[in-house]
Amino acid sequence: MRRMESLLRRAVADYDMIAEGDRIGVGLSGGKDSLALLTLLAALRRYYPKPFTLTAFTLDLGFKEGGGFDEIAAYCERLDVPFVLKTTEIGPIVFDARQEKNPCALCAKMRRGALNQLAVEHGCNKLALGHHLDDAVETLFLNLFYEGRLGCFSPVTWLSRVGLTVLRPMVYIEEKEIRRLVKAKELPVYHNPCCANGVTKRQEIKELLLRLEKENPGLRLRALGALQRSGLDGWVVPEVGRKS
Repeated sequence: MRRMESLLRRAVADYDMIAEGDRIGVGLSGGKDSLALLTLLAALRRYYPKPFTLTAFTLDLGFKEGGGFDEIAAYCERLDVPFVLKTTEIGPIVFDARQEKNPCALCAKMRRGALNQLAVEHGCNKLALGHHLDDAVETLFLNLFYEGRLGCFSPVTWLSRVGLTVLRPMVYIEEKEIRRLVKAKELPVYHNPCCANGVTKRQEIKELLLRLEKENPGLRLRALGALQRSGLDGWVVPEVGRKS
């Protein structure tokens, strides 16, 4: 936990993610990544020199197989973080009405839009998402292999159309560390009922990188360093981060 807090705080400092008085929404799907993010931000809130507030936002995607969110709501209460649940029809729209052959892109777009709107409606000026180091490296390889370009999401992204800044404070944290935290803290992980879960191109890239990492230890960390040296928008550590 202490190591992960340190990595999260380093990313926050490097990319100047948090300013005094920020009202930060947390996209809380209930998966391990978003629960770890909420846990770490709640811990950071206790001692960070720039006071900020947190609100957790969860989208019910409308899958019939999905369970309730009572455990997640109770966990937010234990952390003293307000919990907001919004019911949507994203699942039925993507799979039933549209019958998308490649549903992940549309689903992700609709979820992002709904989360952004929810955060703005509740007075947040920033929205934190649970993308971690592995996600960044996988996205880099996905774009390279399937689109023929170098590209990745940024640690900090300004959305001018909605007036919201998106943060990814866990970009220095590996997925294996998140798994350990979830197990140690017994976090109430919500089972993803989506039928496309685990059968995506991203999963193929994840498995490829796992094999490559065994043969080349430290591959992901070197890829992260390459991102920061690549000149890609948003990845170069600003001077404010270097001085922190």
